[in-house]
This record gives sequence, structure tokens and C-alpha cells, in this order.
Amino acid sequence: NALCMDEARDNVCNDMGKMLQFVLPVATQMQQEVIKAYGFSCDGEGVLKFASLVKSYKAQDPEIASLSGKLKALFLLPMTLPSHGPVSGSSVAAS
Repeated sequence: NALCMDEARDNVCNDMGKMLQFVLPVATQMQQEVIKAYGFSCDGEGVLKFASLVKSYKAQDPEIASLSGKLKALFLLPMTLPSHGPVSGSSVAAS
């Protein structure tokens, strides 16, 4: 799984569209394989039910909140905003 995720991340290059195209399907497939052992269906509906339960328990249990954050960090790359250079708020001096 780690190799598949690394390969998917290498294809992304901090591009949100590519992240949705390469990383999210790999992460979803991995999640489907794991959650079926816990009684969830291994399809999109099962993933949504699992995510909903995790979300509801995050507010009640700090350990679940922490693990959820770690899992999210593994699956999703931190997206950075492109820099547009310095912002100039001063007026232009006459030459």
C-alpha cells in the first residue's frame, strides 16, 4: 500500500486535479479493503458510512480525532497556494 500511495503522490506534483485523479482513488481502494473486515460494504456507500461514523466519533473521542487527522495527512498532500510575488500597497514614486 505504501508503494502504491507513493507512486500516486509522485504523479500529483501539488496539483489538486491530479490529486483527485491519482491519489484519491488509491486511498479509497485501500480504505474499502480494510473497512469490509469491519462489516462495511466495500463500495462507495460503505466508505461514506465509515467516514460519517468517524466524523461523528471525532467530536467525542480525542484519540479517534487524532487518528483521523493522521490518516488524512497520509492520504492527502498538503496543498500550497502559488505565490504571486510581493503585494505592493504603496504608490509609485515619480521618476
